[in-house]
Amino acid sequence: MAEEVISGSGSSGREGEIDIRVGLTSRDSLDSRWVFPGEDDSEIEENGDGDDDLPHRAAVDSEDEDNQEHHLIRTEPRVDSFDVEALEVHGAHRSDYEDLGIARRIIHAFQTLGVVFGDVGTSPLYTFSVMFSKAPIKGDEDVIGALSLVLYTLLLVPLVKYVLIVLWANDDGEGGTFALYSLICRHANVSLLPNQLPSDTRISNFILKLPSPELERSLKIKERLEASLTLKKLLLMLVLAGTSMVIADGVVTPAMSVMSAVGGLKVGVAAIEQDEVVMISVTFLLILFSVQKFGTSQVGLAVGPALFIWFCSLAGIGIYNLIKYDASVLRAFNPVHIYLYFKRNSVNAWYALGGCLLCATGSEAMFADLCYFSVRSIQLTFVFLVLPCLLLGYLGQAAYLTGNLNGAEKHPFFLSIPSGIFWPVLLIANIAALIASRAMTTATFSCIKQSSNLGCFPRLKIIHTSKRLMGQIYIPVINWFLLVGCLVLVCSMSSINEIGNAYGIAELGVMMMTTILVTIVMLLIWRLNIIIVLSFVVFFLGLELTFFSSVLWSVTDGSWVILVFAVIMFVIMYIWNYGSKLKYETEVERKLPMDLMREIGCNLGTIRVPGIGLLYNELAKGVPAIFGHFITALPAIHSMVIFVCIKYVPVPVVPQNERFFFRRVCPKSYHLFRCIARFNLYCKIFHKN
Repeated sequence: MAEEVISGSGSSGREGEIDIRVGLTSRDSLDSRWVFPGEDDSEIEENGDGDDDLPHRAAVDSEDEDNQEHHLIRTEPRVDSFDVEALEVHGAHRSDYEDLGIARRIIHAFQTLGVVFGDVGTSPLYTFSVMFSKAPIKGDEDVIGALSLVLYTLLLVPLVKYVLIVLWANDDGEGGTFALYSLICRHANVSLLPNQLPSDTRISNFILKLPSPELERSLKIKERLEASLTLKKLLLMLVLAGTSMVIADGVVTPAMSVMSAVGGLKVGVAAIEQDEVVMISVTFLLILFSVQKFGTSQVGLAVGPALFIWFCSLAGIGIYNLIKYDASVLRAFNPVHIYLYFKRNSVNAWYALGGCLLCATGSEAMFADLCYFSVRSIQLTFVFLVLPCLLLGYLGQAAYLTGNLNGAEKHPFFLSIPSGIFWPVLLIANIAALIASRAMTTATFSCIKQSSNLGCFPRLKIIHTSKRLMGQIYIPVINWFLLVGCLVLVCSMSSINEIGNAYGIAELGVMMMTTILVTIVMLLIWRLNIIIVLSFVVFFLGLELTFFSSVLWSVTDGSWVILVFAVIMFVIMYIWNYGSKLKYETEVERKLPMDLMREIGCNLGTIRVPGIGLLYNELAKGVPAIFGHFITALPAIHSMVIFVCIKYVPVPVVPQNERFFFRRVCPKSYHLFRCIARFNLYCKIFHKN
């Protein structure tokens, strides 16, 4: 076989040396791949002295592996003998999306519409109410100024930042803070996962990228990140902070959405009081979290068409109000009205920023729920359906308010609905609110699963609600935990203005962490021009800090509860990560030395009986200390022992024929083996189209 050879040094960044990089795109596991000469997954871990049964080659993952000079050769497609039967299974390597017909794709689109866009779609229910409670309007010009602020917030944050930029920073279709962290870890050795080995980077979903002049800045950033333990910890803390805010968002989103939707009853029935609204909201929340166990497919199929009707209702009501009341509100697209709004209201306008941000809530959920749909589909759906309907909805409310200033602080959306269709729209609004709550809940499930795989959260029972799509999960403990948090929030903060401020704190916390992580992706992976990167981070981080200063100013009204909740979740995740790392380091220190294994002989100082024994441990190399306890305390041990280690590696998909890594431990006569099961952080086993 002809071999194409590329050599380089294991340490990068020095002049005259070639560095091997990994890229963004994954390759099919059955294609030819780059490997080290003589690499064989079945090689032994330790070389016994003078044992004739041992192969002549040392193990791939030897202790001094990182210091060796690297030589890569391109090989033919590899088929592991352990996978022969699996490869014969019909459709074993086919994507789960490949055989979806047109009808199934339409159904899947409706499901995803109900999962991804519910949160941002219900923002017209409460945005103007919260804004005008902080900065009461004095005339039509204030309505135009507030509308202009909302329009440009919608265009800049959900559209420009998330839909056009952040969605492309996904990890093979996975979104969220941990997906960004996984993406960065795949391009720089910044992971604090303790049991990662250099051989993990030889999975064929890593591709070879030869050095070029434009990589210089990326290499310097990579070296700085890899050399500094402080930067590694800071990066992990940013990810944990973002995840804690996502969990906090999962508590406040259902409370805010349901309370604002049910509050519409006060417009239709004058006798309804706030206490009744709270009781009905509690009932709806109980129903919402009770149906989560049925999964995204079943619930999403039911609510997807309802959300489509909701968006059409927003657009229809907006057009009606523009024609009936005042179409001149279209001049709000002139950004000068934002300047005039601040000039007239000064401090009150700054207070209103906290309410204005609510029009962009759901942007982070749109990114975190990316695993349910493709980037292009989300972009097209948002640009051609969601965004136009939202803009028309806000324009219609503003048109109504120009002639009815008294209703600005009392549910302007429901007051702007034509009387003939009030009750149907109220029903659809409540259904849409429940959908919005599910959007953030499913995002929370995804983040909890990723953090658990990274050793940053306790292991919990995870139920896969779809036999076809592995990304659809349900975590019972987290589900009921979020329910309790929602009920406490609703009962303790009966006003949507207070809940809205807490909502803004949680949403902005996630947004700022995402901005920082995407900036690192731009520098390290995308390698964009430094001016473009600086423009992105200065503009969006500055914008988010401005919004954040507004919501923090009102933190004493009770919204501090959400900050405390997020801090508690951050402390739990950080301590769990520290404990997991400490546990692994202790196991490494106490592993049995190979000299001791040679001394006790192949019988291990006990009786070997027929059978296979499986011993689970975290060690990726060496003999765990617990095995020494077994051979001294048990009267007999199996004739074959396999140490099983489950590892999560920062690749989008681990191919089926590279998922299980078998190696011999000790000389052949000992019959000790290791099986390393390698999975990606999301346990995803398929590619998206």
